[in-house]
Amino acid sequence: MKRNRLGRRGGLPRDAEQLLWLASGLAESSSRAEDHFWDQRLAAAVDGLLRAEDEDTLNTALDHLSSTNAAAYDELADMIESRAEGALTSDDPHDVLLIAAPVMAWSRYRIPSATIPAAALANLRVQLKAHVLAKDVKLALADYLFSPDQLPQGYCATADFASHLARSAATDADLRIKTDNLPETAQFLSDTRYILGAVVVPKGAPIFRWQEEDCTRDQAFEQWRAQGAACIAPLLTGCATEVVLPNAYFAASREADKASRPYSIQASVAFLSTTLDAPATRLRAVVAPFFERQVEEFRIGFTLRNSNDVVHGVVWPLLGAEGETSETLGEIEATLRACGITDIQVLDNEFPMEYCDDCGAPMYPSPEGEAVHAELPEEQAEQMPKHLH
Repeated sequence: MKRNRLGRRGGLPRDAEQLLWLASGLAESSSRAEDHFWDQRLAAAVDGLLRAEDEDTLNTALDHLSSTNAAAYDELADMIESRAEGALTSDDPHDVLLIAAPVMAWSRYRIPSATIPAAALANLRVQLKAHVLAKDVKLALADYLFSPDQLPQGYCATADFASHLARSAATDADLRIKTDNLPETAQFLSDTRYILGAVVVPKGAPIFRWQEEDCTRDQAFEQWRAQGAACIAPLLTGCATEVVLPNAYFAASREADKASRPYSIQASVAFLSTTLDAPATRLRAVVAPFFERQVEEFRIGFTLRNSNDVVHGVVWPLLGAEGETSETLGEIEATLRACGITDIQVLDNEFPMEYCDDCGAPMYPSPEGEAVHAELPEEQAEQMPKHLH
């Protein structure tokens, strides 16, 4: 008897269905031998889509798995990221890894995003090789300090960028970045900048110092914070800075996103204390959840204690699988208290994700339970960047 042909799940493209099958197989695998089978085939499928610049199929498969199979979603996301930042080097006798060295900065003035001078790039190369990277790696650094707006957009663009850097790394040379087509950088009170590079090592060799027996990750970070930060500071004149441990591109970016949340609060309190001549004990913080279909972020509105006018605001986005939990609120409150703010008001009501119609800035919660525009007193506002983070 002839079987009825089954329709594809939800009308998914054939390539997306293939990814679902392979990622689900890898998630359900029960042995290293089976892992190897699924892993090789999933890597080949992802490589083909990255080379074809088929970003839509990758995202379609991820979107589907995010709501149907969390374990398979994690396997597919890990594979896509590793293939993109690894410059698709399946048959190469070397391992390649795109790395990022994030640095958080805040300033009352414009945070620079520009070409890195040759001397500074050479110093960064020395410090990375001495304190972060394993012995005898080959390294290429991009000669530009990237803002988040200027990073490769999407997995395919990341893989292409990694491939360009990898070719330079093969000869231990740096890569000159053409700046003509780079997007404009939005200006915030606090923001992150990225130094990007690629590392080439013989296949299976260590990439980072903490993979070698005489160094731990914490020790590498302490050395980078002491030596690398000194090289970066001249690139960010007029800014207070804090470095994040250099790592694989996607891991470093996630760590920077996570670290930038308390850093934004610290920067905001420092800024308000100096700009308004008000110590932290004279400030009030109003915290509330903001949602679309679910809670997406917390926003913190700052006022003086004797006023209901919101003078500044900070967004605390929820990352990954984070939700609206007491743990998240506890972290926000602990950060505020560590900065010296004792007057903290947490609102129970959920606000929609509102933005100013004129300038696009987020609306922040006020002590009266409303979402309002943050406005510095006029004399201070004239000296500040248009948008505040």
